[in-house]
Amino acid sequence: MRIGNRQLVIAASLLVLLMAALAIGTSILAATSTKPVLYVTNSLGDDITVIDLHTLKATADIKVGEKVHGVCAPSDGKHLFTTIESEKALKVLDTATNEIVATVQLTGRPNQCASTPDGHYVAVPIRDNGSIDIVDIPQTKVVKVLPIDGPHNCYNSNSNTDMYCSSMKGNDIARIDLKTMEYAGRVPVGGIPRPYAVATDEKNMYVALTSFHGFAAVDMANGNKVDRVELPGPATAALCEKLEANTPTHGVALTPDNKYLWVTSLSDSGVYVYNVATKRISDRVPTGSCPNWISVSPDGKYVTVSNSVDDDASIFDAKTHRELARVKVGKGPKRLLAVNIPAN
Repeated sequence: MRIGNRQLVIAASLLVLLMAALAIGTSILAATSTKPVLYVTNSLGDDITVIDLHTLKATADIKVGEKVHGVCAPSDGKHLFTTIESEKALKVLDTATNEIVATVQLTGRPNQCASTPDGHYVAVPIRDNGSIDIVDIPQTKVVKVLPIDGPHNCYNSNSNTDMYCSSMKGNDIARIDLKTMEYAGRVPVGGIPRPYAVATDEKNMYVALTSFHGFAAVDMANGNKVDRVELPGPATAALCEKLEANTPTHGVALTPDNKYLWVTSLSDSGVYVYNVATKRISDRVPTGSCPNWISVSPDGKYVTVSNSVDDDASIFDAKTHRELARVKVGKGPKRLLAVNIPAN
């Protein structure tokens, strides 16, 4: 039987439509292949609370060890890394099962960790040894120990080649070259650094400082020029008994597009949003008592805050600044991390 030109055109059109449908289906599948999850470390307990950011409900409680502190993760969300002060250890969790799959013994008492996007290295400040442990995750061991004066927090700006770690006694933040496993420079911040955030292009840094109600904005592209940005409201954290009174600001986080900086105010139980381009600060956004740490979901939709006194976490719509939910967690929540994990 002969097939005419008309039939060929129809067949070709159907093929195009079929391919378009397959492409749409694949796109939908890819979009739903991960889900946003929040992990909250409960520093006065031994557990991590897991919150589904789609349902805004706590879904699990993972026992990891007494005095759980820091939390970090690679970009694929398949594993979660957490530091345990009581055991001087870094633990690796499988996010699909919430089970501990590896434990790495550290050289001392750890603080806030940071992971490279590929999950190969995790940097951990060791408070009682004055050093930074670089952990090789595939080898499950510490492969380098670097001295630093007053280590506090490590941070990764979405780079597989370098890492940042703060020196509270040096009033600066050191950059580590992961190829040489040595320091590659230091960024002075004009005070004692507390938590901080680094833009993904590594041209700007935003640092909370001891005894300052606000943050330092460091222009790393122009000679590390430091400007201080003060927040409105009171400048002491007197009502926050679970943290030092000299820490009125303890959490900072950039949105994924680097356009907005969210900053906690322990002094007035709220957060403020700083527009990086206009340098304007929003009105106070209320939280629970003692807002400690901030994490923004990878898609930029949610901003999450741990409320250390109230033992809960606030979840905000990043665009409207509206609090969507306040979810109960464990005792003394501090660090928290929003991650996209593979969907089951």
